[in-house]
Amino acid sequence: MTFYEKELNRISRIIYSNQGQIETVIGIRNYIDNNYDTDLNLDLLSHIRFVSKYHLLRLFKKYYGLTPKQYLIDKRIEKSKELLKNGMTVTETCFAVGFKSLGSFSTLFKSKTGKPPVQFQKEQLSRSKE
Repeated sequence: MTFYEKELNRISRIIYSNQGQIETVIGIRNYIDNNYDTDLNLDLLSHIRFVSKYHLLRLFKKYYGLTPKQYLIDKRIEKSKELLKNGMTVTETCFAVGFKSLGSFSTLFKSKTGKPPVQFQKEQLSRSKE
């Protein structure tokens, strides 16, 4: 190995020393993106990537600015908007995106969008007819 190859390896180890953390966090985010409609919790997510749940919580917050739970809620709200726009009922949407309670879904939806799901859906459907 030449001097330059050794230097490149040394520098890359310094710069990319947290590559394992990045891969863990990206893997968890991808898992949430693909399984948002299932019952996800921190224990399950940490088990998937073989990392402490507290460490996972810190890493996810560090790289995304949200906890895994907050990211999951945002993902579910995003998907529920799509389903409501496509004409699915509020109740069907609630359970399709993984919420267990219609009340908690409606409350979270309103807090994130500023409108209850029914009002959001009516506005979207009236826009599509125009």
